[in-house]
Amino acid sequence: MTHSTFTILLGGHLAVTDRLKAALAGSRFIAADSGMRHAAALDVKPELWVGDFDSSDAELVERFPDVERRIYPPAKTETDGEIATMEAIDRGAKRLIFVGALGGERSDHLLQHLFHAMSLAEQGFDILLTSGEEEAVPLLPGEKTLDLPKGSLFSIIGFSALEGFDILGARYPLADFSLPFGSSRTVSNVAEGPVEFHLRSGRAMILARPYDFTGA
Repeated sequence: MTHSTFTILLGGHLAVTDRLKAALAGSRFIAADSGMRHAAALDVKPELWVGDFDSSDAELVERFPDVERRIYPPAKTETDGEIATMEAIDRGAKRLIFVGALGGERSDHLLQHLFHAMSLAEQGFDILLTSGEEEAVPLLPGEKTLDLPKGSLFSIIGFSALEGFDILGARYPLADFSLPFGSSRTVSNVAEGPVEFHLRSGRAMILARPYDFTGA
């Protein structure tokens, strides 16, 4: 991992796990508004803190007096997370990890994070969204391998119809499969170890639960 990896701290759920800490090793950090509360749990000091600060209380601000802050008006055209992402890209980001992007109280924010991640992947960025307990990775035409623990759950959610879709290394493999848009066929699979995906056309999101063995 190099200094081209940036972690964006968002305001959603976070569980600090060994897998999460390994993924963040060597990363640079930028916090988006209340996502700054995760800095203490991760024992990191972001190089920048951005947002309108409508969800950061005075106590949180006082805990990080030395972190540069850029304050934006509430009536803005981007979310705090998108602003933080643009700052990371301006600083040379090639890989982006969104911590606190999954779960939380706002379904609209969750959906926006997923679609934003897909857009970034289409621009060539390497993307991971994580809560520590759950991970999301965009899947575009080509090949991708996820190192998942044997017995852990994962699903594929199609953002379009999928063609030429393979899943290798799973309890329910697929070969040259056509997945209609909106189908639930690829929900709730089980990893047999590292899982390999091939896709000829379409786009999807891989949602993995590396600590969930309820399907084993």
